[in-house]
Order: sequence, then structure tokens, then C-alpha cells
Amino acid sequence: MTTPPRYPEITYSITVRAEYPNRPGMLGTIGIQVGAVGGDMGAVDLVYSSRDLIVRDFTINARDTQHAQEIVKAIKGVPGVKVLQVSDPVFLAHLGGKIAIHSKVPVQTRTDLAKVYTPGVARVSLAIREDPKAVWTLTSKANTVAIVTDGSRVLGLGDVGPAAALPVMEGKALLFKELGGVDAWPLCLQTREAEDFVHIVKAVSTGFGGINLEDIATPRCFDIEDRLKEELDIPVIHDDQHATAVAILAGLLNALRLVQKKLDEVRIVVCGVGAAGSACIRLLVRAGARHIIPYDKEGILHRGMLTPDTHRVRRWVIEHTNPDNLQGDLMKAVEGADVFIGLSAPGVLTVEHLKRMAPKPIVFALANPIPEIFPEEAAPYASVIATGRSDYPNQINNALVFPGMFRGVLDVRARQITEEMKLAAAEALASVIPPRELNAEYIIPSLFNKQVVRAVAKAVGQAAYRVGVAQRSRRRYHFTRV
Repeated sequence: MTTPPRYPEITYSITVRAEYPNRPGMLGTIGIQVGAVGGDMGAVDLVYSSRDLIVRDFTINARDTQHAQEIVKAIKGVPGVKVLQVSDPVFLAHLGGKIAIHSKVPVQTRTDLAKVYTPGVARVSLAIREDPKAVWTLTSKANTVAIVTDGSRVLGLGDVGPAAALPVMEGKALLFKELGGVDAWPLCLQTREAEDFVHIVKAVSTGFGGINLEDIATPRCFDIEDRLKEELDIPVIHDDQHATAVAILAGLLNALRLVQKKLDEVRIVVCGVGAAGSACIRLLVRAGARHIIPYDKEGILHRGMLTPDTHRVRRWVIEHTNPDNLQGDLMKAVEGADVFIGLSAPGVLTVEHLKRMAPKPIVFALANPIPEIFPEEAAPYASVIATGRSDYPNQINNALVFPGMFRGVLDVRARQITEEMKLAAAEALASVIPPRELNAEYIIPSLFNKQVVRAVAKAVGQAAYRVGVAQRSRRRYHFTRV
């Protein structure tokens, strides 16, 4: 269940169409009433005007749906105002879905039909039968990714099921296309069995150049990803784990440059050791971090917690972190720490925690939509602050990674996505910000910076060649411009 935001935001915006007498002061009176109940007035558009009447559309940000109803009630309470319609721009953006298939070849004549379908298509099918690799050039496979979920762990919502997860997956597909030029399609599976999940994905994998796993509960997500990586010859990645880890590492590299500290010397607390936290720790270790303290609802993870039943992913985390085998609560974990990375829950980090950290601490409060601590609370004590939100500087968002990651992977036809490729992606993402522009409120580039996808894709492609997982020869390699 999500916690309502503290301030009005576009997520809960409404558009109110109101009719009122055409006389001086009416517009101002409406604005005053909206402000009095805490609404944030945005666009005001004229719909109709005559000597006697005016009709306007008011777009207003609210805190939540109940607050939106209070705003409408306040407008209705202005004498002479008649509310004609109330609409929700977010729901309007989803009517009919956010994605569609568009053909690349026009079919306007019999000749066109004969080439793209029967009888001409039979020659292409036979060509692929003779040379199975031709499927990469004669179909859409080379630029298509499946976004696969069971809806069991949708960020900020929890277990909503496959149907309710579909709008999220459509949004993901839209970002793949708009940012990376990658055609992606959601597959929301009605199963909670890992074996069934793997079987279905393998069965439909023929038409896809890659598999993006999304919003699957732990520990099932680990087992599904490992099975598919082992049994398919196309790249498979659980985006919630690995793209998040790449974005965090990129931001951290730049933050450390700002405070003039080194990754292999700092003490890092990772709060929340689920799918994303575990992947983040693994990538940090691979990047050279030597002193990581993992903290979860059970406290600091230490070797005394290991049992024969400990899941292999959690076991790896415990065995490769906390070198001093510390035990205790979060206050103990953050004592003397240089970096806090939160992938946990709202409000778990306090000012008192920050006061116990090392000088010039870095705080990544990435719980969504409500962070572990709000930036305005942390600002007096932290040198660099990042969140997962778009309404604060330094948004750590996995959408900075997956479009470029798959763009690079598809362009070289990589068989898999390796740790080296993830490291390359993180370093490329960090490098998008020139040293002269780096500052405490700009450690990670904007999602809309065109250099992001290009830099990540190029770095991932080059890394794939270095580690020998690229199937396309360098001579034929061509980076797809986006």
C-alpha cells in the first residue's frame, strides 16, 4: 500500500471544467478557494467566453484522491460557479493502453500483399528454416524485448497480480521505445510457480531478442532469472535488480568524486537487502567496494545468521560483506559510515542517524514514493542526497539504464549480460556529466538527456565484445541511433 505524498503533485492532478459568470474577480476567487484547501493550481485554459458566461479548464495538483474531492468541493462552493466536468489526466493517458503495434511496410496494393504475406512470405520462412540465424535479420526479433512479470512485487504497490501490473509494464514498454528505440511487449503471466514461469518464457522466446524480467517477488525472482539465463541463448535480466544497481553505482561514483573519497575506502550501509539491495551489493563489490554493511528488518546481516536453509543469494551477501561481523540496529550500522543506500521503507533514516555518520556523508534515500528520509530533512547534515523521486534533484531511476542496456545488447546480439557489461554501463552513465558540471544536485544525468542511451549502449556493446558474448561480428556492428 502506498503512502500519500506530503505535497500536491502531478500524480494526483485533476482537470476541473467550470462555468461561471463573466464578471471581474471570479477567476481570482476560484484560485483563492483552491489555495485555501491546499491545491496547487497549474494550467488555466479558456474553453468558452461570452458576455455573460465563461467556461475554463483548471488543472490542479492534489495530494491524493480524497484531497482532489476536497478541491472540487471548494470550487463548487464559490457562488455562481457550476462544475461541468472533472477528469483525471493520469487515467486519460491510459485509456485504450499506452502502446500499440505499427506496421513498417505499407500494404496498399496486391503486389504489396504478395510480398509481405502469402505467397511471398513463404520464401522467407524457407530461408529461415535453411539458415536459422536469418531470423535475426528477416524478422523483428533483433529489436524486440519481452517484459515479463507475474505482478507479485510491483514497486510501491506490492502483490497486485498480472492484470493490475499491465499498466506498469506498458509504461516500461513505452520507455523502451521512446528512449532506446527498442520494441518491447508486456507478458503478464497468470502463474506463481517458478517452473511454469520459466516454461512459458522459454516457449515464447523465439520472437524476442532479449527478456526483461520485472516486478517478481523474492526469492522466486532469483531462481527464475538464473534458470532462464542458463537455458536461453538470448540475454535475460531482472531489471529491478540489475538496472537499479547500475544506476546506484553511477550516482555513487560521481558523488564520491564530489566529496573526494574512494570506493575501496568508504564504509557503505545498504539498508534493505531484497532483490535490488542484493544486486546493488554484488555490483558494488565487483566495482571494488570493500566495506559494506548490509542491514535488513532483522538488523545488521552477519555470519551468525547463516543456516543450512539460508537462500544462496542471501548467503553470498553475508559471506562477502560486513568484514568485522558487526551486529546490531541501524544506529550501529551507520556509525562512522560514509554512504547510506536505502532500498527499504519510508522514514527509517533519521537526523540522529545522519549525525552518527562520517564527515561529508552521502545519502541515497531511494524508497518510493516516500524515501527513507526527505532531502529537506537530510540537507543540513549530508553533502550529497539522492532519491528515487522526480521532484527532487538526483533521481536514481532504472529507466536511465535499461533502454541503453538493451540497445547495446541487441546491437551486438549478446548472448547474455555480464557483470563487466553492468560495470561498463555504470561508468558510462556517470561519465555523461562532465567534471565541470558535477555538483551536489547533479550527480546523475536526466532521463531525457539524449547522451544517456548512446553512452550506455556503446559501453555495453564494447564490453560484450571484450568478454566474448557478442554474436555479431565487429565488422557488421552498427549502433542504432536513437
